[in-house]
Amino acid sequence: MEAIPVLAGPTGSGKTLLALSLGEEVPVEVVSADATMVYRGLDIGTDKPTPEERARVPHHLVDVLEPWEAMSVARYLEMAEEAIAEVLARGRLPLVVGGTGYYIRALSEGLHQLPPPDPGVQAALWQELAERGLEALLHELSQASPEDAFRVGRNPRRLVRALEVLRRTGVPPARFPKRPPRFRYKKLVLWPERAWLFPKLEERARRQFARGLVAEVRALLARHPEMPTALQAIGYKEVVGYLRGEYGLEEALKRDIQAVKAYAKRQYTWFRREPGDVTYLPRGGAEAYPGFRDWLNLHFGL
Repeated sequence: MEAIPVLAGPTGSGKTLLALSLGEEVPVEVVSADATMVYRGLDIGTDKPTPEERARVPHHLVDVLEPWEAMSVARYLEMAEEAIAEVLARGRLPLVVGGTGYYIRALSEGLHQLPPPDPGVQAALWQELAERGLEALLHELSQASPEDAFRVGRNPRRLVRALEVLRRTGVPPARFPKRPPRFRYKKLVLWPERAWLFPKLEERARRQFARGLVAEVRALLARHPEMPTALQAIGYKEVVGYLRGEYGLEEALKRDIQAVKAYAKRQYTWFRREPGDVTYLPRGGAEAYPGFRDWLNLHFGL
């Protein structure tokens, strides 16, 4: 195959539904590019495809880690490229689907070859983060490398890793050489109007609470008291605050809605700068994304 298709876009834009619909018609296997769906037990808050849906359309990199495990972009890259190679070996079409832009960028543009993590330096940075706050450390990184600051966004784990490398070596991560990508990609980015998307995100958050998100988080905390990576996920972090008595249930929902809208805004900013072979697809009328099949037919003969 000349290129691998990628279906990206902001959260709630309809990526999963399109992928499942396609998988009902052609031999597609989804390779997830979602940093939260990798975790077992994080189902309601991620709108994860159901086991029945995944039985009809195979998914890779979903439910592969326990909530207490860390998922680095290097680990994701290794697992995703291996999954893509396996799907191709079976004569089927791998479709990368997700909204974690950093994962998609690593797949298509390569990953900076950084020195191994230093747990001692990272521990000191986590303590400093707790004392000084996110903005202070993000400012330090931005002064040294605006590119890295944009890449890490407001993700504390990525910020700590980037500053660890900077302080140890004097060189920001973006200046390290890259390992070339294993495959070539063509990307389709769903691009709904914000006026359509943001009310949908609010509706989805309310629906997740009604479906039992609080009970899901309570059960996760009972089984895994320490979930440092998974607890950063939108919805889960806000519910944890409620369960710890920091604020009420309505406030947790309000914070969830604010967080998911802010995340969508960051995704729009990230994907607007997406490099490589990229097509942006707006929503249509009765059919949500009428150009989806046209794009697949044009580039992949589907």
